[in-house]
Amino acid sequence: MELSGQTAIVTGAGRGIGRMIAKALSSKGVSVVLASRTLREIESLAEDFTASGSGALAIPGDVGVEVDAERIVETAVRTYGRVDILVNNAGIGVFKPVAEMAVSEADAMWNVNVRGVFLMTRSVLRYMLQQGSGAIVNISSLAGKNPVKGGALYAATKWALRGFASSLMLEVRDRNIRVITVFPGSVDTSFSQKNRRGAGITQPEDVADAVIFALSAPARTMISEIDIRPSNPK
Repeated sequence: MELSGQTAIVTGAGRGIGRMIAKALSSKGVSVVLASRTLREIESLAEDFTASGSGALAIPGDVGVEVDAERIVETAVRTYGRVDILVNNAGIGVFKPVAEMAVSEADAMWNVNVRGVFLMTRSVLRYMLQQGSGAIVNISSLAGKNPVKGGALYAATKWALRGFASSLMLEVRDRNIRVITVFPGSVDTSFSQKNRRGAGITQPEDVADAVIFALSAPARTMISEIDIRPSNPK
């Protein structure tokens, strides 16, 4: 399936996996709307994309805030006329035993990892349903399928994301909208102190390649879930 000429929104695009997904999409000729709470992280990336001849737009905002989520989507549509791809990548993780977890820390994870996905998805669906096509990509975690010692609240948000995405897929597949969820394990990023690092660990660009693979599948095919883990971590 040809990606060139499409428009994508990538949340949490300023660093790590989100940044590499945005770069991969741009390299395929996709106009990319970069969303992040920190504008300076996405401004330079948008400038790089524009300099290389690709469409790019940097929009600061918090996906867990309703007005911000709607503003990101509406600005994308106003600029490019449509949204073909939404990548729900923004996420945060606090890793500590439940007994030591502050309510504010738990709330922050739910706000971004679950509420933010819902708000962005709901906003973009208004346009995808009208145009009769689209793809919603959710970047989850293998913590969304497995228990994690010291990561109960984070895992709970990712299990919730899987339930949301799987149910959403059944709601919109007959409207020509794909729902794809990627479950990375250890990835060499600074996401948390628990992340394993090094050349033997999955790299952010590996996750980006998986996203491009799923989006590029023939229109008759939906790759609904992808697990990614290091082949032989050392």
